[in-house]
Amino acid sequence: MAFDERVVNGMRVLAAIVDAGSFVRAGEALEMSQSGVSRAIAKLEARLNIRLFDRTTRKVSLTDEGRRFYAQIGPLLAGLEEAVASAGEGAVVVRGRLRVNIEPLLARLLLGPKLGAFLKRHPELDLDLVARDQLGDMVGDGFDLAIRFGEPQTSSLIARKLMDTRVLTVATPAYLRRRGVPKKPSDLESEDHTCIHFRNPATGRPYEWEFHRGGKTTVVNPRGQLTLNDAGTMESVLLAGYGLAQVIDLAVEPLLRSGALTPVLTAWPDERFPMYAYYPSRYHPPAKTLAFLEFVSSLLG
Repeated sequence: MAFDERVVNGMRVLAAIVDAGSFVRAGEALEMSQSGVSRAIAKLEARLNIRLFDRTTRKVSLTDEGRRFYAQIGPLLAGLEEAVASAGEGAVVVRGRLRVNIEPLLARLLLGPKLGAFLKRHPELDLDLVARDQLGDMVGDGFDLAIRFGEPQTSSLIARKLMDTRVLTVATPAYLRRRGVPKKPSDLESEDHTCIHFRNPATGRPYEWEFHRGGKTTVVNPRGQLTLNDAGTMESVLLAGYGLAQVIDLAVEPLLRSGALTPVLTAWPDERFPMYAYYPSRYHPPAKTLAFLEFVSSLLG
């Protein structure tokens, strides 16, 4: 296949459709008619000999072949855009649209209070921050970056570890006065205690209760009727004194400082939960992505 300006134009239109979510909005962004957008995609599909989109009256989505193709060209187009934007300026400028998939807990507790200052430092940046429970299809959903808790799953994405946070077992002082303080992990399996489970969004199953000490891991099966998938609900149920829960210290640090929650089983202190950043490519991330990662890292200390 000859590589010429028509192919480049088709790839640019493809990226705009993925970014905008429809042919109509892509045309508006590119100042093209809807028929012009359709013709550009039809020509690109003919040159590639593949179908790029599944199209219905309600939805436009990449085909498997389209998703693979976009995964390859997306970073190249972003790099070209960044190069054009920074040409002649003597430095790379943080500008353009940055779409980030992020854990709701991290967005609420850590980023929310500081986002205004970050955006003020980068007035040419348009940040689209999407807080959701799962990573999903990062390329197909048009994300430039994702920041998620948990060990990375096998995929074509590039994972960069940002931090490890401690896993703590906590309850309110009132609960512990009423039900007693567990002395060892197996105490949680008795009728004396009520435990709150949290669902792993990647598997759909509750996380196991693990206790780590000196390289050894103890797994218990605590009693409990309640399983949650929202950190805010977990916090409110905990503060009501309902039971014990395993949480990450990043989520409950202010509550520990105030004494609203008390850690237990502190003789098993070694469990950690990682946080990773994900890129959709092996290419060097553009300036806007690096600036956001630097911002997140500064908040993590």
